[in-house]
Amino acid sequence: MNNSYRILILLIAGLLTTAAVAQDSDAQREKEELQMIALEALIHVPEERALPAVKKLLASGGSDELMESAMFVLGQMDHPDAAAALVSYAKTGSGDAQEEAIRMIGINGDDEAMAALSEIYANGDENAREAVLEAYLIADDVDAVFAIAMAATDEDDYEEAVETLAVMDAHDQLAQLRVAKGSSEALIDAYIISDNYEELEKLARDGSDPDVQAEAIEALGIVDGPNAEAVLVDIYKASDDEDVREAALDGLFIGDFDAAILELYRSSNSMSEKGDLLEALVIMDSDLAMDVIDSALAGDQ
Repeated sequence: MNNSYRILILLIAGLLTTAAVAQDSDAQREKEELQMIALEALIHVPEERALPAVKKLLASGGSDELMESAMFVLGQMDHPDAAAALVSYAKTGSGDAQEEAIRMIGINGDDEAMAALSEIYANGDENAREAVLEAYLIADDVDAVFAIAMAATDEDDYEEAVETLAVMDAHDQLAQLRVAKGSSEALIDAYIISDNYEELEKLARDGSDPDVQAEAIEALGIVDGPNAEAVLVDIYKASDDEDVREAALDGLFIGDFDAAILELYRSSNSMSEKGDLLEALVIMDSDLAMDVIDSALAGDQ
Protein backbone atom coordinates (compact mmCIF):
# COMPACT_ATOMS: atom_id res chain seq x y z
CA MET A 1 0.00 0.00 0.00
CA ASN A 2 1.48 3.29 -1.07
CA ASN A 3 1.56 6.41 1.08
CA SER A 4 -1.35 8.06 -0.73
CA TYR A 5 -3.70 5.18 0.20
CA ARG A 6 -2.49 5.20 3.78
CA ILE A 7 -3.18 8.92 4.09
CA LEU A 8 -6.64 8.50 2.53
CA ILE A 9 -7.54 5.68 4.94
CA LEU A 10 -6.36 7.75 7.91
CA LEU A 11 -8.43 10.72 6.77
CA ILE A 12 -11.55 8.58 6.39
CA ALA A 13 -11.01 7.02 9.81
CA GLY A 14 -10.61 10.46 11.33
CA LEU A 15 -13.82 11.70 9.70
CA LEU A 16 -15.74 8.67 10.93
CA THR A 17 -14.42 9.19 14.47
CA THR A 18 -15.38 12.88 14.40
CA ALA A 19 -18.86 12.02 13.18
CA ALA A 20 -19.28 9.41 15.93
CA VAL A 21 -18.17 11.89 18.57
CA ALA A 22 -20.58 14.50 17.19
CA GLN A 23 -23.43 11.99 17.31
CA ASP A 24 -22.59 11.07 20.90
CA SER A 25 -22.46 14.74 21.81
CA ASP A 26 -25.83 15.44 20.21
CA ALA A 27 -27.37 12.46 21.95
CA GLN A 28 -25.98 13.54 25.33
CA ARG A 29 -27.25 17.08 24.81
CA GLU A 30 -30.74 15.83 23.97
CA LYS A 31 -30.66 13.54 27.00
CA GLU A 32 -29.82 16.42 29.33
CA GLU A 33 -32.43 18.67 27.76
CA LEU A 34 -35.06 16.05 28.53
CA GLN A 35 -33.69 15.64 32.06
CA MET A 36 -33.93 19.41 32.61
CA ILE A 37 -37.54 19.40 31.40
CA ALA A 38 -38.31 16.50 33.74
CA LEU A 39 -36.70 18.30 36.68
CA GLU A 40 -38.78 21.40 36.09
CA ALA A 41 -41.89 19.24 35.99
CA LEU A 42 -40.99 17.64 39.33
CA ILE A 43 -41.59 20.96 41.09
CA HIS A 44 -45.31 20.36 40.54
CA VAL A 45 -45.22 16.67 41.55
CA PRO A 46 -46.01 15.53 45.14
CA GLU A 47 -42.80 15.31 47.20
CA GLU A 48 -43.16 11.63 48.01
CA ARG A 49 -42.88 10.91 44.28
CA ALA A 50 -40.53 13.70 43.27
CA LEU A 51 -37.85 13.13 45.91
CA PRO A 52 -36.89 9.55 44.86
CA ALA A 53 -36.61 10.70 41.25
CA VAL A 54 -34.23 13.52 42.15
CA LYS A 55 -32.14 11.28 44.37
CA LYS A 56 -31.88 8.75 41.53
CA LEU A 57 -30.64 11.50 39.22
CA LEU A 58 -28.05 12.59 41.79
CA ALA A 59 -26.77 9.03 42.05
CA SER A 60 -26.33 8.76 38.28
CA GLY A 61 -24.62 12.15 37.97
CA GLY A 62 -24.69 14.69 35.19
CA SER A 63 -23.45 18.09 34.10
CA ASP A 64 -22.95 20.98 36.55
CA GLU A 65 -25.99 22.69 35.08
CA LEU A 66 -28.13 19.61 35.60
CA MET A 67 -26.93 19.14 39.18
CA GLU A 68 -27.51 22.83 39.91
CA SER A 69 -31.11 22.48 38.75
CA ALA A 70 -31.50 19.38 40.91
CA MET A 71 -30.36 21.39 43.94
CA PHE A 72 -32.97 24.03 43.16
CA VAL A 73 -35.71 21.40 43.02
CA LEU A 74 -34.59 19.90 46.34
CA GLY A 75 -34.64 23.35 47.89
CA GLN A 76 -38.36 23.67 47.13
CA MET A 77 -39.20 20.52 49.10
CA ASP A 78 -40.25 20.65 52.72
CA HIS A 79 -38.92 17.20 53.57
CA PRO A 80 -36.07 16.09 55.87
CA ASP A 81 -34.65 13.79 53.22
CA ALA A 82 -34.51 16.65 50.74
CA ALA A 83 -32.64 18.77 53.27
CA ALA A 84 -30.28 15.87 53.96
CA ALA A 85 -29.59 15.49 50.23
CA LEU A 86 -28.78 19.19 50.00
CA VAL A 87 -26.35 18.92 52.91
CA SER A 88 -24.68 15.88 51.40
CA TYR A 89 -24.10 17.64 48.08
CA ALA A 90 -23.07 20.86 49.82
CA LYS A 91 -20.32 18.89 51.57
CA THR A 92 -19.13 16.72 48.69
CA GLY A 93 -20.08 18.61 45.53
CA SER A 94 -18.20 21.32 43.71
CA GLY A 95 -18.68 24.34 41.50
CA ASP A 96 -21.97 26.10 40.89
CA ALA A 97 -24.01 23.09 41.93
CA GLN A 98 -22.39 23.01 45.37
CA GLU A 99 -22.98 26.73 45.81
CA GLU A 100 -26.62 26.30 44.77
CA ALA A 101 -27.02 23.48 47.30
CA ILE A 102 -25.66 25.73 50.05
CA ARG A 103 -27.96 28.60 49.11
CA MET A 104 -30.93 26.24 48.96
CA ILE A 105 -30.19 25.20 52.53
CA GLY A 106 -30.73 28.82 53.52
CA ILE A 107 -33.98 28.99 51.56
CA ASN A 108 -35.22 25.63 52.85
CA GLY A 109 -34.44 26.63 56.44
CA ASP A 110 -34.33 23.10 57.85
CA ASP A 111 -32.77 23.32 61.32
CA GLU A 112 -30.48 20.31 60.94
CA ALA A 113 -29.35 21.45 57.51
CA MET A 114 -28.68 24.98 58.79
CA ALA A 115 -26.59 23.51 61.61
CA ALA A 116 -24.34 21.84 59.01
CA LEU A 117 -23.40 25.15 57.39
CA SER A 118 -20.71 25.95 59.96
CA GLU A 119 -18.83 22.76 59.04
CA ILE A 120 -19.28 23.47 55.33
CA TYR A 121 -17.88 26.98 55.86
CA ALA A 122 -14.87 25.68 57.80
CA ASN A 123 -13.98 23.09 55.16
CA GLY A 124 -15.03 24.96 52.01
CA ASP A 125 -13.12 27.03 49.51
CA GLU A 126 -13.67 30.77 48.99
CA ASN A 127 -16.75 30.28 46.81
CA ALA A 128 -18.31 27.83 49.27
CA ARG A 129 -17.70 30.23 52.17
CA GLU A 130 -19.36 33.06 50.26
CA ALA A 131 -22.33 30.80 49.52
CA VAL A 132 -22.63 29.93 53.22
CA LEU A 133 -22.73 33.64 54.11
CA GLU A 134 -25.42 34.12 51.48
CA ALA A 135 -27.40 31.21 52.96
CA TYR A 136 -27.18 32.80 56.40
CA LEU A 137 -28.30 36.10 54.89
CA ILE A 138 -31.30 34.42 53.25
CA ALA A 139 -32.19 32.71 56.53
CA ASP A 140 -31.56 35.94 58.50
CA ASP A 141 -29.19 34.08 60.86
CA VAL A 142 -27.30 37.08 62.27
CA ASP A 143 -25.74 35.12 65.13
CA ALA A 144 -24.09 32.66 62.73
CA VAL A 145 -22.54 35.43 60.64
CA PHE A 146 -21.39 37.24 63.78
CA ALA A 147 -19.71 34.04 65.00
CA ILE A 148 -17.83 33.79 61.68
CA ALA A 149 -16.67 37.41 61.95
CA MET A 150 -15.50 36.93 65.53
CA ALA A 151 -13.58 33.76 64.67
CA ALA A 152 -12.10 35.02 61.39
CA THR A 153 -8.32 35.06 61.15
CA ASP A 154 -8.21 35.81 57.43
CA GLU A 155 -8.78 39.46 56.55
CA ASP A 156 -10.86 38.68 53.45
CA ASP A 157 -13.11 36.30 55.40
CA TYR A 158 -13.56 38.95 58.09
CA GLU A 159 -14.47 41.62 55.56
CA GLU A 160 -17.02 39.35 53.84
CA ALA A 161 -18.66 38.51 57.17
CA VAL A 162 -18.74 42.16 58.25
CA GLU A 163 -20.25 43.21 54.93
CA THR A 164 -22.94 40.55 55.33
CA LEU A 165 -23.74 41.85 58.81
CA ALA A 166 -24.07 45.32 57.34
CA VAL A 167 -26.57 44.13 54.73
CA MET A 168 -28.48 42.48 57.59
CA ASP A 169 -28.54 45.81 59.49
CA ALA A 170 -26.90 44.06 62.45
CA HIS A 171 -25.96 47.27 64.27
CA ASP A 172 -25.46 45.67 67.69
CA GLN A 173 -23.17 42.97 66.31
CA LEU A 174 -21.11 45.51 64.37
CA ALA A 175 -20.71 47.58 67.53
CA GLN A 176 -19.52 44.46 69.39
CA LEU A 177 -16.98 43.77 66.63
CA ARG A 178 -15.56 47.27 67.00
CA VAL A 179 -15.03 46.67 70.73
CA ALA A 180 -13.64 43.16 70.23
CA LYS A 181 -11.51 43.67 67.12
CA GLY A 182 -11.01 47.41 66.90
CA SER A 183 -11.84 49.91 64.20
CA SER A 184 -11.11 49.06 60.58
CA GLU A 185 -11.93 50.10 57.04
CA ALA A 186 -14.15 47.01 56.81
CA LEU A 187 -16.28 48.34 59.65
CA ILE A 188 -16.46 51.77 58.04
CA ASP A 189 -17.72 50.19 54.82
CA ALA A 190 -20.25 48.24 56.89
CA TYR A 191 -21.46 51.42 58.60
CA ILE A 192 -21.93 53.03 55.18
CA ILE A 193 -23.90 50.04 53.87
CA SER A 194 -26.08 49.91 56.99
CA ASP A 195 -26.45 53.72 57.11
CA ASN A 196 -25.06 53.77 60.67
CA TYR A 197 -24.24 57.45 61.03
CA GLU A 198 -23.79 57.40 64.82
CA GLU A 199 -20.93 54.90 64.73
CA LEU A 200 -19.28 56.76 61.85
CA GLU A 201 -19.33 59.99 63.82
CA LYS A 202 -17.66 58.24 66.77
CA LEU A 203 -14.87 57.00 64.50
CA ALA A 204 -14.58 60.39 62.80
CA ARG A 205 -13.87 62.02 66.17
CA ASP A 206 -11.50 59.24 67.30
CA GLY A 207 -7.90 60.08 66.42
CA SER A 208 -6.35 56.87 67.73
CA ASP A 209 -5.98 55.52 64.18
CA PRO A 210 -5.47 58.38 61.69
CA ASP A 211 -6.15 56.25 58.59
CA VAL A 212 -9.42 54.90 59.97
CA GLN A 213 -10.39 58.37 61.20
CA ALA A 214 -9.85 59.88 57.75
CA GLU A 215 -11.97 57.14 56.12
CA ALA A 216 -14.74 57.71 58.66
CA ILE A 217 -14.69 61.47 58.17
CA GLU A 218 -15.13 61.10 54.41
CA ALA A 219 -17.88 58.53 55.00
CA LEU A 220 -19.92 61.11 56.92
CA GLY A 221 -20.46 62.87 53.62
CA ILE A 222 -21.67 59.65 52.02
CA VAL A 223 -24.14 58.71 54.76
CA ASP A 224 -25.26 62.33 55.26
CA GLY A 225 -26.67 62.07 58.77
CA PRO A 226 -28.85 64.73 60.39
CA ASN A 227 -25.88 66.89 61.43
CA ALA A 228 -23.16 65.64 59.08
CA GLU A 229 -22.49 69.09 57.64
CA ALA A 230 -22.03 70.69 61.05
CA VAL A 231 -19.84 67.83 62.29
CA LEU A 232 -17.56 68.01 59.25
CA VAL A 233 -17.16 71.79 59.63
CA ASP A 234 -16.41 71.33 63.34
CA ILE A 235 -13.78 68.66 62.64
CA TYR A 236 -12.22 70.82 59.93
CA LYS A 237 -11.97 73.88 62.16
CA ALA A 238 -10.83 72.03 65.29
CA SER A 239 -7.97 70.07 63.74
CA ASP A 240 -4.44 71.15 62.92
CA ASP A 241 -3.76 67.85 61.15
CA GLU A 242 -3.55 68.36 57.39
CA ASP A 243 -4.89 64.88 56.59
CA VAL A 244 -7.87 65.30 58.92
CA ARG A 245 -8.74 68.67 57.41
CA GLU A 246 -8.39 67.25 53.90
CA ALA A 247 -10.69 64.35 54.81
CA ALA A 248 -13.25 66.78 56.27
CA LEU A 249 -13.15 68.84 53.07
CA ASP A 250 -13.58 65.65 51.03
CA GLY A 251 -16.59 64.77 53.18
CA LEU A 252 -18.12 68.19 52.57
CA PHE A 253 -17.44 67.75 48.86
CA ILE A 254 -19.00 64.28 48.77
CA GLY A 255 -22.03 65.50 50.72
CA ASP A 256 -22.44 68.47 48.36
CA PHE A 257 -22.28 70.88 51.31
CA ASP A 258 -21.25 73.91 49.27
CA ALA A 259 -22.65 76.45 51.76
CA ALA A 260 -20.39 75.04 54.47
CA ILE A 261 -17.35 75.24 52.18
CA LEU A 262 -18.24 78.87 51.41
CA GLU A 263 -18.40 79.56 55.15
CA LEU A 264 -14.93 78.09 55.61
CA TYR A 265 -13.64 80.14 52.67
CA ARG A 266 -14.90 83.39 54.13
CA SER A 267 -13.55 82.67 57.60
CA SER A 268 -10.08 81.67 56.40
CA ASN A 269 -7.10 84.01 56.56
CA SER A 270 -4.86 81.71 54.50
CA MET A 271 -4.60 82.40 50.78
CA SER A 272 -3.53 78.82 50.17
CA GLU A 273 -6.52 77.49 52.08
CA LYS A 274 -8.88 79.88 50.27
CA GLY A 275 -7.54 78.55 46.98
CA ASP A 276 -8.25 74.93 47.99
CA LEU A 277 -11.77 75.79 49.17
CA LEU A 278 -12.59 77.77 46.03
CA GLU A 279 -11.26 74.93 43.88
CA ALA A 280 -13.61 72.56 45.70
CA LEU A 281 -16.58 74.83 44.95
CA VAL A 282 -15.61 75.03 41.28
CA ILE A 283 -15.22 71.25 40.94
CA MET A 284 -18.60 70.81 42.64
CA ASP A 285 -20.05 73.07 39.94
CA SER A 286 -21.63 75.11 42.73
CA ASP A 287 -23.42 78.33 41.88
CA LEU A 288 -21.67 79.81 44.91
CA ALA A 289 -18.32 79.49 43.14
CA MET A 290 -19.07 82.34 40.74
CA ASP A 291 -20.18 84.56 43.62
CA VAL A 292 -16.80 83.99 45.26
CA ILE A 293 -14.91 84.54 41.99
CA ASP A 294 -16.82 87.75 41.23
CA SER A 295 -16.13 89.08 44.72
CA ALA A 296 -12.44 88.20 44.53
CA LEU A 297 -12.05 89.85 41.12
CA ALA A 298 -13.77 92.95 42.48
CA GLY A 299 -11.20 93.08 45.27
CA ASP A 300 -13.55 91.98 48.03
CA GLN A 301 -12.72 89.32 50.59
